[in-house]
Amino acid sequence: MMAAMPNMLWRGCSLAERLASMRAVRGARFFTDATGEAGATTESGKHQDDHHHHHKLAKGAGMGIGNVRVGLDAIHRIQVQTPAFLAKPKTATIIGAPMTYGQPYAGADRGPQALREKGLHQALIKLGWRIEEAGDVGFEPPGHSAPEYSGPGACNFSYAVGTGCRKLKDLVQKHAAKGNFVLTIGGDHSIAMGSVAGILSVRPNTGVIWVDAHADINSPQTSPTGNMHGMPLGFLTKLVDPTNIPGCEWLKGVPALAPEQLAYVGLRDLDREERNLLKKWNIPAFTMYHVDKFGIGKVMEMVLDYLGNRPLHMSYDIDACDPVIAPSTGTRVRGGLSFREAHYVAEAVAETGRLGSLDMVEINPQLVDQASEGGKQANEDTLDLTLALVGDAFGNRIL
Repeated sequence: MMAAMPNMLWRGCSLAERLASMRAVRGARFFTDATGEAGATTESGKHQDDHHHHHKLAKGAGMGIGNVRVGLDAIHRIQVQTPAFLAKPKTATIIGAPMTYGQPYAGADRGPQALREKGLHQALIKLGWRIEEAGDVGFEPPGHSAPEYSGPGACNFSYAVGTGCRKLKDLVQKHAAKGNFVLTIGGDHSIAMGSVAGILSVRPNTGVIWVDAHADINSPQTSPTGNMHGMPLGFLTKLVDPTNIPGCEWLKGVPALAPEQLAYVGLRDLDREERNLLKKWNIPAFTMYHVDKFGIGKVMEMVLDYLGNRPLHMSYDIDACDPVIAPSTGTRVRGGLSFREAHYVAEAVAETGRLGSLDMVEINPQLVDQASEGGKQANEDTLDLTLALVGDAFGNRIL
């Protein structure tokens, strides 16, 4: 009976349509022939049309995408152990970090408000959390009079990014010191310089789980672009001397993130010097190859065993997910985490009872044509997934 199921589900569909529907459900990892970015605005129209086409095919082929519960309808509360270092009653501070100067695409600053409008507060309340809304950090845009980096390589808009991250660090530190779970919503991934620095200032032995397609551990000298969303771990590990970077001098007083406090999940797009550094420092870096080889359950078991019995921070870039399920982000790379793999990562970390803070970053609703049917669906899918992943980290489960 099981062997006949695919024929029953796909009756009347061509081979191409069957592969497209599988891609929409499972993720593109096994059904694409190339790896690369599709972030340019000139390509967004084709991308969103493809996404909408796959969405319709999957629904028409009986794959159930049209009937999956999303948003608040998917919230099912269970009692997940909360860390002993958090205060009671359990309270989540929500901080918006609408940073967009760490990368070249406008619109990353719209992520925090879009997620709130999607029902973030209601979801966390439904999961039994008290909410302390801290609002958005006020980031100043780059100015003509701002000091610029003049060393080797490039560090674009360092003063705007660095001073903004200092504001974020102070706010995260304040709320973490009260015993609150701190949820920081980006914005681009450069904001982790501030969020992780704030956590390390309160709990310096925190382990960081970096869920991302990219390693983000460049320096100005090694970065091919000079964009700071590819450098936060370079600053946090003190690979980069912050005293030489305008706007980032404050990082000198923050405890360094040691290599043994860091583990990666979902990597698939690394720069040459990042590869060399990960090997040199022997940092556990689980790429999509390892997810394919071992399965996401074993990967997360190895990550959590490595980090041991310490407080945890998860920095989750939505581009860790395959662009078929999360298209509204700036640096898309094919072959990412599938829908269930993405969920399992957040669920497994939460189940340790040691997760005390979370970043969700790189949601960019502006990269698609929001007036088109495909563009609206792309944004809805990305925001639904993001909200669900946050829910997983706060205790949402299937059963």
